[in-house]
Amino acid sequence: MKTLFTAEAISVGGRSGTIKSPDGLLEVTLGNPLEKGIEKRGPNPELLFAGAYSACYHSAVGNAAKKLGIPVENSIVRALVSLIEDDRGSYRLAVELHAQLPGIDRTQSHRIMEAAHQTCPYSKALRGDTTVTLIVD
Repeated sequence: MKTLFTAEAISVGGRSGTIKSPDGLLEVTLGNPLEKGIEKRGPNPELLFAGAYSACYHSAVGNAAKKLGIPVENSIVRALVSLIEDDRGSYRLAVELHAQLPGIDRTQSHRIMEAAHQTCPYSKALRGDTTVTLIVD
């Protein structure tokens, strides 16, 4: 196993603060939908995660389709990330991944999505504590 690269981000102020990378490529003031007045200040962690997960999973969809010999063009992946509070006051995430694969029937689309879910690093990282629902649009 070899490390291809490592991303680093620094948080100050938690969900209502800022995040930045030492190289200056990322500098974001966060918004917090749970805190009045701060909710529209910037993206929240779940929005950033949804963007990152949709991009990573989209690449995995392309790779899976290629491995399965199914040509896919003009695909779109949408991720919905929800913050969930359980009965004990603990938090977790729930994710829906939607994919539009034009010209591919629902059965083949689902097959591609399942194969992608097995190889996507974000999907692997979430196994066990997060519900991830795959949906063909």
